[in-house]
Amino acid sequence: MPIERILIANRGEIAVRVIRTCRELGIGTVAVHSDADAGAFHVDIADDAVRIGPAPAAESYLNGQAIIEAALTAGADAIHPGYGFLSESPDFVEAVKKAGLVFIGPTAKAIRAMGLKDQAKALMKAAGVPVVPGYLGSRQDPDFLVERAAEIGFPVLIKARAGGGGKGIRHVERSEDFEEALASARREAEASFGDPACLIERCVQAPRHVEMQILGDSHGNVVHLFERDCSLQRRHQKVIEEAPAPGMTDELRAAMGEAAVAAARAVDYVGAGTVEFIVDGAKFPSTEAFWFMEMNTRLQVEHPVTECVTGLDLVALQIAVANGAALPFAQNDLSIAGHAVEARLYAEDPANGFLPTVGHVNLLHFGNGARVDTGVREGDAISPHYDPMIAKLIAHGENREKAFRRLSRALECTRIAGIETNRDFLVRLASDQDVLNGGLDTGLIGRKSASLARPPEAEVVDHAIAALAALRQECRASRDPYMMLVNFRLYGPARQVVRFGEEDVVTVETTGAHRHVRTPLGEVAIPEVSWEGDELTCVVDGRRVQAHVHRDDRIVTVDRKGGMRRFTMAAPGGGGQAESADAILAPLAGRVVKVVVRPGDEVARDAPLAILEAMKMDHVLKAPRDGIVARVCVTEGGQVMQNAVLLELEDSA
Repeated sequence: MPIERILIANRGEIAVRVIRTCRELGIGTVAVHSDADAGAFHVDIADDAVRIGPAPAAESYLNGQAIIEAALTAGADAIHPGYGFLSESPDFVEAVKKAGLVFIGPTAKAIRAMGLKDQAKALMKAAGVPVVPGYLGSRQDPDFLVERAAEIGFPVLIKARAGGGGKGIRHVERSEDFEEALASARREAEASFGDPACLIERCVQAPRHVEMQILGDSHGNVVHLFERDCSLQRRHQKVIEEAPAPGMTDELRAAMGEAAVAAARAVDYVGAGTVEFIVDGAKFPSTEAFWFMEMNTRLQVEHPVTECVTGLDLVALQIAVANGAALPFAQNDLSIAGHAVEARLYAEDPANGFLPTVGHVNLLHFGNGARVDTGVREGDAISPHYDPMIAKLIAHGENREKAFRRLSRALECTRIAGIETNRDFLVRLASDQDVLNGGLDTGLIGRKSASLARPPEAEVVDHAIAALAALRQECRASRDPYMMLVNFRLYGPARQVVRFGEEDVVTVETTGAHRHVRTPLGEVAIPEVSWEGDELTCVVDGRRVQAHVHRDDRIVTVDRKGGMRRFTMAAPGGGGQAESADAILAPLAGRVVKVVVRPGDEVARDAPLAILEAMKMDHVLKAPRDGIVARVCVTEGGQVMQNAVLLELEDSA
């Protein structure tokens, strides 16, 4: 019986992505949702939707029984897992099949074989696939592991043996730092995958992360769909991915492809998957300098770049294979067309250590020239319960230069307000000269993070534009007929003042169509101003300037040249309350994993105070200054809301 109705056991952009392919194939769709996602994009566009539990993922998207019951109730005959959540759970696969449903993915046996990195590497070594040297054993006591790390040689990587997505990975330079890093990796692994066990690997210097997309069917056919370079990472999480890998040779591609196919055949792999390799960047493109890292037995977040360069729909192929069809092509039938690059747009604050942000997306418009995969719409809320990805922007061109140029332009023209995002960071990264030259390795972002994450500095013109926007909004919102005639004066220029923050005063003098603006950074003449919605075009000191300007209450955002500058208008009667360096606030909602200090402890600036777990990651909160812990306001294991006071400091005696 062919598949006619699919339940997507996921949320966000991947759920929307699967639903769209199902529509093209004429297949019905069922969405599932938690209470937090009741009005989500993927719920609205599916043919049917079923509630599966409250907001926490453990009680909804990780509740396999509730998902299977939803599929049976809604009349689905198959389940597509997307990625994350239950996509790599062999127990879930077995339960799906026991319920008489089709699982669109590999067998439980294949997932189980590749699910634990230590077992997978032992299996790959036996299959002749090159493996990074390290410790893969079951013994996990810290003293023993630090001895193994010393034998391997620092620096090393501690890696959770389960899961993926960069969770549970720590880079350790010295033996003195090993125990703390191991404890942190274990906590994150336990929270993300329910398995705290870790392995240790030699840290390859100047590494590149290159992975091969593979596809197998139930008739014994396996092919690779070429490589993706995912070296642009932050804390082991991919930021920008591209296909093909820059500098790749036919010889290395053939060697890696052969190894990837061998890995898939070793577990009788069926469906779409990815074999990830670590490559010695200093020896690239030597065929002797790549090693197996892990196999992801699911669709990858970055699969669109492979779709762009091959012209294939991987979700459609997943469904066809699950239906029992043979692959419609052999390896020699496949080829690469052009170049594709993908950037992940996240709700996070690069200037604040890339902490995830939550709130409502008050404005969302994506730039032209790129494919956009998203599960978020304007007006939606970014929840603290799930991954903070907003969208993926994917650009395709006939060569790498054109693909990156299109991506940069699409990012620059993407407008978003209401929450902090990494858009400006992505704009800078996509136009970085080392990136454009193909000089990639997994440490590039770390080395340049200070310049890439630094907020753009506001210039004179930004202050002027923010003031014009503020006055325009006040005029449009006013019902006073005299306020509507802000430029009318019997004698002399109209003079208006806008105050930003506590001290920044901008004065706008208007005579007819001419404006003279005084700002804290200097003065500018603006003889021409035109608005089209929130898009402003003006002439400043003889040059044409374009900007997008958005106002949320007292926040005015000037988006110009790929950088957002925010100005806070002073509240009537005074400014906002200054934050105290004595209070340590929760940067976002989460669970207090550990409190490192006690009242009376003396701490130095940047000393760790507490560890907060939020959005499946550990966040170490550090002392903003030297002082003494006056009060601890939370307990370990407790939940806290954003901006809750965790600890208080006082001056040393």
